[in-house]
Amino acid sequence: MNTNKYHSFRLPAEWEPQSSVMLIWPHEDTDWRPYLKEITEVYLQMADAITRHEALLITARNTELVRSLLAERLAEGQMKRVTLFACDSNDTWARDVAPISLVSDKEPKGSFQPLHLLDFCFNGWGEKFAAEKDNRINRQLYEAGLFQGVLENHKDFVLEGGSIESDGDRTLFTTTGCLMAPHRNQPLTKEDIDKRLHLLFPNVERVVWLDYGQLAGDDTDGHIDTIVRITPNDTLLYIGCDDKEDEHYEDFRLLEEQLKQLRTLDNKPYRLLRLPMPDAIYDDDERLPATHANFLIINGAVLVPTYNQPEKDKAALDTIQEAFPDREIIAIDSRTIIRQHGSIHCLTMQLA
Repeated sequence: MNTNKYHSFRLPAEWEPQSSVMLIWPHEDTDWRPYLKEITEVYLQMADAITRHEALLITARNTELVRSLLAERLAEGQMKRVTLFACDSNDTWARDVAPISLVSDKEPKGSFQPLHLLDFCFNGWGEKFAAEKDNRINRQLYEAGLFQGVLENHKDFVLEGGSIESDGDRTLFTTTGCLMAPHRNQPLTKEDIDKRLHLLFPNVERVVWLDYGQLAGDDTDGHIDTIVRITPNDTLLYIGCDDKEDEHYEDFRLLEEQLKQLRTLDNKPYRLLRLPMPDAIYDDDERLPATHANFLIINGAVLVPTYNQPEKDKAALDTIQEAFPDREIIAIDSRTIIRQHGSIHCLTMQLA
């Protein structure tokens, strides 16, 4: 591990300006195989929405196939924003595979690049799934010159992008359930991990550990991007549950209470905006972790997962619009994505 503390670098908020979004394209040897056509259509919709606002970096096993699919869907100007790179993968969860960007607020001098990309170990959410090909993607992209910054090796530490949320200032949010889950970073204690996060992200003065809000069917052990998201003006968007018969009710009641007790570093309560809990969606007898909180913020827009539940989808879209009044809110039907226990934010990673 490189332990230099880069005092001029910070972990930005997701709503800050981005250079691009990264996708890992699905192929026949991923778990998407039974519904590859359906998930490919979702990817094309995401690519269309993203390239209307910013650049898109795609790794794919078959770049020519992907190029032809995109050319049929995207306008010429949008295609110019797409970069394709041939690369194999175990799966497609870019949020937890792609590097995490640190930015500098200082002007570049000489050959100095005001960007660090932190390359962590992804081990299939605690050794649940194979990840050896996924772990090689970032180095291959860097060596091909496709990252505008320095790639910093942190493969000795397991940290998934979906497990942390930054306000871009001094506070980092995470969940105890995920970062303390088995087969991640044992024998490190909570205090050890907290110290490591402060070292990795120099602007962070405190780490907020949330103790509740585990979605049924969640392979990640409780990624924060499925339950609570930080948005501008000290606003937290979070999932609430009103149905006392729902298995989530008590856990998400406790999450809401914890959020109400939180204060900013300026000792002010957070503005809380509540998202509805989607009606239960099952694959055979297994409940899937459907959530509207797993949205992607891009330049000028927000891509929001929907589940063909008109009333709850509309409530979620309206609430997210309230948090982002100046951005276009784009609904993406995520019923296919959720079959593999994730959603839009999980499949994507913004690069600063």
